[in-house]
Amino acid sequence: MNRKERFQSFLAYFTTNFPEPETELHYGNPYELLVAVILSAQCTDKRINQVTPALFDRFPDPESLAASNSDEVFTYIRSVSYPNNKSKHLVGMARMLVEKFGSEIPASIPELQELPGVGRKTANVIASVIFNQPAMAVDTHVFRVSRRLGLVPSTATTPLAVEKGLMRHIPTELVPKAHHWLILHGRYICLARTPKCNICPLTSFCLYYEKLKI
Repeated sequence: MNRKERFQSFLAYFTTNFPEPETELHYGNPYELLVAVILSAQCTDKRINQVTPALFDRFPDPESLAASNSDEVFTYIRSVSYPNNKSKHLVGMARMLVEKFGSEIPASIPELQELPGVGRKTANVIASVIFNQPAMAVDTHVFRVSRRLGLVPSTATTPLAVEKGLMRHIPTELVPKAHHWLILHGRYICLARTPKCNICPLTSFCLYYEKLKI
């Protein structure tokens, strides 16, 4: 099976069986999603969803967060990974939102990346989820699953290379959904250390599974 056929099988399965995937982060508006995604770096969505209710209650908008300081923010996010850095990033992000963008979340990826704590992956998530743009955020799950399935070549050894490989073959209108399909499959089935190949519905076109049988 060649790469084009693998993509066709991948898209056919998920568009049929999981047509409307969504992020598992809880949020009520673009500002809240941006905060949650910044916090989620190297941390589980489950943990972030436990932290954000109190955080959003105290800081319901960019203005309130911008008026605070990293020490106060830290008290709300101490249980997430890298709370010191993230508390500084959140305050800096909020201040730039207020001062440069009029408290509105920018839609362009370059502008999003100007915000403290927002790298390419986070910017792509916001562009995809909030603005439905064809942006492919590559986290550890997307990176692992796309390589295992054979959607990208083994020479795609960086997130950017994987992103470009996926974008080359996924129809524009399906990119925002494919991002979630890959994440959720990696989170629940194609685990890093012990992938659940015995219950995986994708083994008929999975390169990793083919090699297991050899």
